[in-house]
Amino acid sequence: MRYLRRARLLVALVLMTARVNLCLADPRSSQFTPSPRTTLAQLITLIRQKAHALETSTGTRLGFQSLTSSYKLAPNSVSYSDYSVVRLLFEATRDKGLWNLNWDITNMPPNSDNIWRQWQNVRKPSFLAPTATAECDELSALFAFLVERAGVRSVGLLWPAANHTVAVWVLHPANGPVVRVVVPTTQIFLEQTDFFGTKKFDPWRQKIIYEYSRHDAPDSLEIPKPLFDFFVLQLNKYGGASDLTLQQLRYVRGAVLLKRWSPKDAALYALKLRSGLGSGPAEDLAAFQSFAQDMRSGPLSAN
Repeated sequence: MRYLRRARLLVALVLMTARVNLCLADPRSSQFTPSPRTTLAQLITLIRQKAHALETSTGTRLGFQSLTSSYKLAPNSVSYSDYSVVRLLFEATRDKGLWNLNWDITNMPPNSDNIWRQWQNVRKPSFLAPTATAECDELSALFAFLVERAGVRSVGLLWPAANHTVAVWVLHPANGPVVRVVVPTTQIFLEQTDFFGTKKFDPWRQKIIYEYSRHDAPDSLEIPKPLFDFFVLQLNKYGGASDLTLQQLRYVRGAVLLKRWSPKDAALYALKLRSGLGSGPAEDLAAFQSFAQDMRSGPLSAN
C-alpha cells in the first residue's frame, strides 16, 4: 500500500506540472503561474516562454505587421520570435509600463543597478504604486540588459538629446540596409501617438549604437517572491493586448501612480475604453477588464 500511495502521489505531481506548463504555453490564458524559484535566471526563462506563447496573440501579430510595414521590411527578414521578446520587455520595463516603473530624476549612472537594488526591498507590490524609480537612461539600460539576457542581440542606447536616453534595436535584414528601431522607454519629448519604433527621434544622429553587454545583475540574483509573482502576473494579463490598448493603459496607470487620478476614476475610465471597443480583440477586452480590477485592488498578498 505504501508503494501504491507513492505512485499515486507521483502521478498527481506529474499532472499538476503538466497543467502549469500548459498555462505558460497558452497565449490566451491570463492565469497566474507562481514559480518555485525567483532568481533572475528563472524570470528570464519565463519571459522567453511567455514571449513564445504570445507569438499568436493579436497584439504581437499587429505590432509586427506595423513594424515591418513602417520600415518596409519583408516579414521573413526579421526574426518574429526576437520581436515578440523585445515587445514584451518593452511593455514591461518602460516608464509606467506593466512592471510599474516610474520615471523621475535620480542622477544615477546609465545602468539598471539601482533599479535592482530598489526591487530587493519590495515585499508588497501594489497595482497602485511604483515598484522602482529611475531616469530614462536607467530604464533604457534595464530594457537592453534583459533583452540581451533573453537572447536577442544588437540592442543599445541612443542619446537623441544631451539630456535624454532611449534604447535602439539594430536590425540586420538579409537583403537590405541596416535598420535602427527606436525603443522609447519613456514618453519624454513624445506624444501619446508615438509608439514602439517612433521616428520622432533620429537613431542615425549617433554614429555608433554600442550593444549593451554589461551584466547589471547576476543570474543568481533572488527577486523577492511577491515582486517576482507580480512581474509574471502582469505579463500574463497584458502581454497579448494591442499597442494602442497598452499605450492607453500606460497613461492611465501613470495618472494613478502619480496620484493625479484616483483608482476608482481609472477603473471607470478603463471600463469606458473597453465598452468603446465593442466586439474588439479578446486580448484588449481582457486587458481593460483586468486593469479595472487591478485599480480596485491593494498590495498583492505575500505567498
